[in-house]
Amino acid sequence: MKEFMGVDFLLKTKTSVELYEGFAKNLAIVDYHCHIDPREIAENMQYENIAQMWLKGDHYKWRIMRANGVDEYYITGDAGDEEKFQKYAESLANSPGNPLYHWSHMELNRYFNYKGVLNGKTAPYVWDHCNTLIREKKLDARSIIAASNVELICTTDDPLDDLKYHEMMAKDSTLPARVLPAWRPDKLLNIESPEFNEYIDKLGKVSGVDIVDFGSLLSAIEQRMNYFHQRGCKLSDHGIHQVDYLPASPEQVAEIFTRRRSGQTLSKEETLQYRTNLLLHLGRQYSKKNWVMQLHLGAGRDLNTKMFDSLGPDTGFDCIGQTIDFVDLSRFLNDLYLTDELAKTVVYSLNPNDNPVICTILGCFQGGGTKGKMQQGSAWWFNDHIRGMRDQMTSLANYGVLGNFIGMTTDSRSILSYVRHDYFRRILCDILGTWVENGEYPDDREALGEMVRNISRDNCMRYFDF
Repeated sequence: MKEFMGVDFLLKTKTSVELYEGFAKNLAIVDYHCHIDPREIAENMQYENIAQMWLKGDHYKWRIMRANGVDEYYITGDAGDEEKFQKYAESLANSPGNPLYHWSHMELNRYFNYKGVLNGKTAPYVWDHCNTLIREKKLDARSIIAASNVELICTTDDPLDDLKYHEMMAKDSTLPARVLPAWRPDKLLNIESPEFNEYIDKLGKVSGVDIVDFGSLLSAIEQRMNYFHQRGCKLSDHGIHQVDYLPASPEQVAEIFTRRRSGQTLSKEETLQYRTNLLLHLGRQYSKKNWVMQLHLGAGRDLNTKMFDSLGPDTGFDCIGQTIDFVDLSRFLNDLYLTDELAKTVVYSLNPNDNPVICTILGCFQGGGTKGKMQQGSAWWFNDHIRGMRDQMTSLANYGVLGNFIGMTTDSRSILSYVRHDYFRRILCDILGTWVENGEYPDDREALGEMVRNISRDNCMRYFDF
């Protein structure tokens, strides 16, 4: 019997252990997509206790608490931090196989030197132990980043953001990692939203452009993109259900935008036409600026409308959506490819059934002098567990080129989530080590070591031009 989460955790073969220990374990982390609030890093947030680090805003943890019958009072309500921690510990004990079970214990080990088990019985001791270390070691946002060996972080930022915290951090020589903004323009595309016109009014104010028509909207967007670019932005991200492809003439799109600005309700077809044309425009701008375009697809969001009305988005009421429309996605990419305006692109799908589809679509648009120009993104959200990561990397290896993969990103709001990179690297090394020991790949340690380093860190540094 193996030791619970011992030194060879997830590493089933001798070669896997040697690859991990020799090449992956100590590499710096590049977190090119996360949802950490830049203010938390810029102002070096101080934490009073482990619950503030762990449970605030972490809807992964909230979901398993709800599934264990925990009242919302102890999740997002007014219960005390220790009460919330206790309820989480009790819920965790019932959750073997959930990645949270592993991540939580990895975090306790890494940051608090606690090698035991967290459950309802041990929770009071763990609570006191962790909080003592938080006080004695003054564990704050920056010390955790430094202890995690993080080299670079990209946050997720709305076009309206003034990026003041990024400007502060760019001038701060004491920062343990570079922190760059990333462009997330979802609200620009959501023309059907009741808040759309209010959002466009705000865009006009922050850009200094009087948005009177679709042309001036594009001018305002360009101004904000330039603003982000000047502050180090190198990538965009889109959290959309599907890539729609229903192009329309410039005149039609201009009319659609004008009608929506006047308060009219659009048809589904008009909504798709606007979204298609604006996303194509943004894609061309990304190519022009040498930004990477990320597309996060396939999420079903905010299914529980009562809880959405109470708590808002990103609170744990989402699901894996239907498979992507491969026709629309391929037509969208092809449209940009035809005019040589297809930027480096990363496509993620929350539906694991899409893995082979994405790999084979992207294979149709590779080239252009860039290794792995078109990337399948890492296992994401509901898929970043052992099987999800193994399936995604195996599919990429089967249908594409694993060695060009840009690897893991946390996609997290928690400052402690960097153990997920270690989780990913162990799984990667186990896949490669198993292939070697099965005679499916030669035991060439130089080639294997380079591949592990590239996938764990170096590929993404080159790909995003960090």
